[in-house]
Amino acid sequence: MMPRLLLLLLFTLAGCAPGQWSDVPERRAPNIVMPEMKSFSARRAAPANRSNAQIARDFLDLSFQMESGRPIPMLTRFRGPVKVAVKGTPPASLEKDLAELIGRLRQEARIDISRATQNEPAQITIETVPQRQLQRAVPQAACFVVPNVSGWSDFKRNRNRDAADWTQLTERTTATVIIPSDVSPQEVRDCLHEEIAQALGPLNDLYRLPDSIFNDDNFHTVLTGFDMLILRAYYSRELPNGTRRDEAARVLPRLLDRLNPRGRSSAIEYVSTTPPQWNEAITRALSTRSSSTRRIAYAAKAVGIAEKLGWRDNRLAFSLFVQGRVALGVNSDTAIASFLQAGALYKALYKNSVHTAHVATQMSAFALSSGQYETAIAIVNDALPATRASENAALLSTLLMIKAEALDAANRGQEAQIVRLDSLAWGQYGFGSEQKVRARLSEIRALAQTST
Repeated sequence: MMPRLLLLLLFTLAGCAPGQWSDVPERRAPNIVMPEMKSFSARRAAPANRSNAQIARDFLDLSFQMESGRPIPMLTRFRGPVKVAVKGTPPASLEKDLAELIGRLRQEARIDISRATQNEPAQITIETVPQRQLQRAVPQAACFVVPNVSGWSDFKRNRNRDAADWTQLTERTTATVIIPSDVSPQEVRDCLHEEIAQALGPLNDLYRLPDSIFNDDNFHTVLTGFDMLILRAYYSRELPNGTRRDEAARVLPRLLDRLNPRGRSSAIEYVSTTPPQWNEAITRALSTRSSSTRRIAYAAKAVGIAEKLGWRDNRLAFSLFVQGRVALGVNSDTAIASFLQAGALYKALYKNSVHTAHVATQMSAFALSSGQYETAIAIVNDALPATRASENAALLSTLLMIKAEALDAANRGQEAQIVRLDSLAWGQYGFGSEQKVRARLSEIRALAQTST
């Protein structure tokens, strides 16, 4: 078994998410002047890479059911141009990221969406509030979207009325996106992408989707080519307000063939229905409210269900990944075995992808901590292209920090300094404050020191 300190440090890296820090001994990071923050520039996503028959099924399951399982009787959307307004005191990064998102929605999803001018009525209102205030209203939510309200105060007055129930809508007229004002730029951007997409279109999340933000595995943090295709179909003339599921099913084959000629192949891979028992097991395994023992048991249950049902898709791989995460602080052998299996399956399914990059974070950390510096460097290098393409700055920063420490330990100090500065620049976007960036760097330095 690994030393307790190492297990704690690896557990910290498991989420690669801002704001999650373990109680580890303090180790000072190098006294480096923080470089200027880096952020991603908007770019068109790669197109969806599946058959239209499969995408049609995904569209129906995303659009006619809530994440809770409640059915949505009819498709609803905004009629006419969609104007977006911002309230509150937004962080400085929000304006740039919102402008880039709106630009992508216009170009890729062909939605008539733009910023509202001063005093112009808005269909979508974005309001930022302190995170504690947000979570007092909606516990466990990082951010959320509500229909038929215009801002935070309106939401608090009307949150329990039928008008704020998505399943009761016949048309979308207004919606409010609530985002925390005091989190990292990446968290703000991720909320913009996910919540505006849901304000406009589908309200469900499906774990089976490997290439979508409409998936609670949180591997994709910005809208993908698949997501843009779904939204473009959602706002097509063939699917007006009031469209029922059976009507949409009849329209979608021809519609998708028009919008996505590359997906005209009739081949469709059969994907079995996800049983609620698996969803519950994954949810409970990821819940920080449960003990480690219970989380490990639920993760094992999810893996068992996936294997019993013969899954060889994203759901089995994610079950194994979650099992690795929750086992980190308790059983390193189970953690390593689970990550290796998850990584192999992800690679077989999607080659080098954001999925394999998340696994690479764990495996490179193990390599660094065990003194396998060249292996750690190679793992990181292999993961960097997919990580950059995913626009996940927190993940990118963490991988670069691991590489920098491995280079330092391998007596390649000049290279290490260049990589470390790059990691800090991305870390400011991914983690937020300088304090959090330096804390993450210190934790990874401590990993390297466990091998000496």
